[in-house]
Amino acid sequence: MIEVSNLTKRYGRTTAVHELSFTVRPGHVTGFLGPNGAGKSTTLRMLLGLHAPTSGTATVDGHDCRTLRRALRRVGALLDAGDVHGGRTARDHLRFLARSNAIPTGRVAEVLRMVGLGGAADRRIGGFSLGMRQRLGIAAALLGDPPVLLFDEPLNGLDPEGVLFVRGLFKSLAAQGRTVFVSSHLMAEMEHTADRLVVVGRGRLLADETVEEFATRGAPRRVDVRSADPAALAAALTAEGVRLTQAPDGLLTVESVPASRVAEIAAAHGVLLHELTTRTGSLERAFMELTGASVEYAAGERASAGERA
Repeated sequence: MIEVSNLTKRYGRTTAVHELSFTVRPGHVTGFLGPNGAGKSTTLRMLLGLHAPTSGTATVDGHDCRTLRRALRRVGALLDAGDVHGGRTARDHLRFLARSNAIPTGRVAEVLRMVGLGGAADRRIGGFSLGMRQRLGIAAALLGDPPVLLFDEPLNGLDPEGVLFVRGLFKSLAAQGRTVFVSSHLMAEMEHTADRLVVVGRGRLLADETVEEFATRGAPRRVDVRSADPAALAAALTAEGVRLTQAPDGLLTVESVPASRVAEIAAAHGVLLHELTTRTGSLERAFMELTGASVEYAAGERASAGERA
C-alpha cells in the first residue's frame, strides 16, 4: 500500500507539491493524472526516496523507501525508460540490478520473456527503440517480484500490441493483490486500465475516486433506447416527465433517468424495447473541466497573448 500524508515539496519559492494526501491500496490499478507541472513526477520521486520532502510523509507499506535494503524486492518502479546505460545489453543491465538486490539471476531471463524481450536479451540497449526501452524498464520494475509497483508514463512509444500487453499486465498484477500506481497523460488508456484515479493540479489533490465516479463529472449520465414504436415510447416517457431527444433514425436519448426507469415505463405502456444502453461521461472531458484552472501552459491563451502583442 502507498500512503501519502500532507506531502509538500518546495524548490526555493516554487511549491511543486502542496500538502498532498492520498492512499493507493492493493488489488487495484490506480491512475495518477494531472497536467504538466502538476507535481506527479515529483511525488513519485519522493515516494521512492529520490527526493526528500520539505514536509509530510510518503511511505510504501509503512516504510520510507530511503530506509529499505534490497528495495527492488519491496517496490518496483519505472520513471524514465531512457535512464539506462546504452552500452550494456538488456541481460547485463538486469543482471546488475539483480546482484545489487540479491535477486536470483534466473529471474532476469524470466522477466525479459515476460515483457517480450527474450529475443533481444543480448542486444545493446543503445540500439533499442523507445518502446523496447519501456519494456525493459517494466522488466526492471518486475525483477524483484515486488508487491508495490510505480510506473511513470509507461505507455510512451509502445505500439498497439505493446499497449494491450501493458494494459493486461497491470490488470493481472493488481488481480494478484499488488499495489499498481500508474502516471499517464493518456485518458483513453486510463479509462480502459485503471480502477481508481488520483488527480492533482498545481501540486494539490483535485480528486480521489473510481474511474466511473470521475467520468460522471464530464457529462450527465445518458440512456440510449430503441423500440419497435419510437413514437409511442417517446409519448410515454414525455407523459412521465422524462426529457428526451429523438434522432431521425428513431433513437431516443434520455437524460437524468436511469435505464431501469426507462424500462419500467416502456413495460407499463406495452412498448417493446430493442436496445437500452447507458452512456457515462467522458473521462477526457471530466479531466479537462477539473484541471482547466491548473494548466501551466494553455495553448489558446498563448495564441491570444501573441495576437494581442
